Amino acid sequence: MQLDLNGRRAVVTGASLGIGAATVRLLSDMGAEIEFCARNQEAVDELASYQSASGSPLYGHVADMGDRASVEQFLAEVSTRGAVSILVNNVGASPSRNFQYMSDEDWTDLHELNLMSAVRCSRHFLAGMREQQWGRIIMIASGAAKYPGAALVDYAATKAAMVATGKALAGKYGRDGVLVNSVLPGLIHTAMWDRAAGEVAEASGTTAEQILANNSKSVPVGRYGTAEEVANVIGFLCSDAASYVNGAAIDVDGGQGTHV
Repeated sequence: MQLDLNGRRAVVTGASLGIGAATVRLLSDMGAEIEFCARNQEAVDELASYQSASGSPLYGHVADMGDRASVEQFLAEVSTRGAVSILVNNVGASPSRNFQYMSDEDWTDLHELNLMSAVRCSRHFLAGMREQQWGRIIMIASGAAKYPGAALVDYAATKAAMVATGKALAGKYGRDGVLVNSVLPGLIHTAMWDRAAGEVAEASGTTAEQILANNSKSVPVGRYGTAEEVANVIGFLCSDAASYVNGAAIDVDGGQGTHV
């Protein structure tokens, strides 16, 4: 099975922590030259110092992917070093809030960050991928795209839109060698879930550990997943081993989803 990415250039957005950072490390270990971004300079510097198994270079950028001008600057900087053949649209936020009290601006801001950043990056790199007749675009969506909850209604809407966008692009550009797929993580133990568990624990008088343990009961494998386990699926989709996988929406949720 051919899993190496030697000679490929990859872009990963929102890579300071969790799935994004794990993806950067894995794709670099697989041989890809990496360009990634995050909003925090310290986090960018830390990840950029990673010494990969392949020795491939990593270039970090500070960018706010919810701001169009910042996105355009990031894309321009990346493009100075050559063509990109892999794009992982990972950046995103999932604020928990009450639908009735959300403003239009709340909806628009999350739409800009979660969906439009993926649209802008995909549009920017697609022409080069088509010219190379080889490309991979991965939409990091969420199980919430299939199973939305009221507390994350805007998040679920943006993630469902990412899956739909990926499916449409897959149908259009597969003949050009550009494969577009979506990955839908379930309960993955990241800093985001730790923060959410802490908030629930504070409100309910329990502990974050109890909240996480209780959540794990809904997963058939009996635990949260890891960022590295999601990155493994992303790495496969980016490789030549996945040359006939296109337009898929792949659950990485330990069997939690009930959709057939």
